[in-house]
Amino acid sequence: MNDPIADMLTRIRNAQMRGKSTVITPASKLRGWVLDVLADEGYIRGYEATTGADGHPALEISLKYYEGVPVIRELTRVSKPGRRVYMGVKDVPSVRQGLGVSIVSTSKGVMSDASARSQNVGGEVLCTVF
Repeated sequence: MNDPIADMLTRIRNAQMRGKSTVITPASKLRGWVLDVLADEGYIRGYEATTGADGHPALEISLKYYEGVPVIRELTRVSKPGRRVYMGVKDVPSVRQGLGVSIVSTSKGVMSDASARSQNVGGEVLCTVF
């Protein structure tokens, strides 16, 4: 697997298309930090560390729905292994005029675009959520 973040986002998108309540993805610190931001912003119910069927550590993500429709409408990867996207604090994009969230990996940790602006840090734009 070349891009673990893209894999996790694809698993979330696929599970929501099928109407699943939970989805399991392999565990890593970066995935956990991205899920922390998604949970803080209210896009997922939460997640917990478990052990997968193969005995390796995994994360079980509880997806969130509103009246049967997934809360996450759009989930796209911005910075990819072939082309990393770094932005300064003034260039960090706002998604859909602030209705969505950009998840940014900064020197102070993984955070939302609003947190990055308030702490005056830029970094690698991992993904956008709406």
